[in-house]
Amino acid sequence: MYGRVLTRYGVRAGTMLCVLLLSACGHWPWHHAPPAPPAEVHDVDISGATAAGIRQSWKRNTLLVDLSAASGSGSITLKPGAAGWPVRIAFRVTPGAIGFLEVQADKRLSLPITPGGSKPVDVELAPGLYSAHTAQVSVSWGPAPVVPELPKP
Repeated sequence: MYGRVLTRYGVRAGTMLCVLLLSACGHWPWHHAPPAPPAEVHDVDISGATAAGIRQSWKRNTLLVDLSAASGSGSITLKPGAAGWPVRIAFRVTPGAIGFLEVQADKRLSLPITPGGSKPVDVELAPGLYSAHTAQVSVSWGPAPVVPELPKP
């Protein structure tokens, strides 16, 4: 009888010791390390006053130009790299930090950025906005334009 009681307490003590060791180390079987940030690339040349902190990376088959740290007003110019223009380009922006994004290439595109949300969003350029023969793409951003209210009748 005492043997069963001692065995039961021994099993419980061993289980508690294992739980304590696993929780102290933080190595739970379902715990995974956070994903590594995407590798930085240099596929287009970026120039402008705010170009120093802008990163480029690939998100699947789209070149992602990270403007998430941009706020207020600014502009950059993109020029094709040695391999030419990538087929797809997207810009990562933070809602609320900027109010609009304007892209000027073969065509002009002006996008309002809604202020809701705190996580950066990716804005992909529409096909046909630039071509393989485009010399440069100008990108500018700023606060949301103020729309005056109409007088009430």
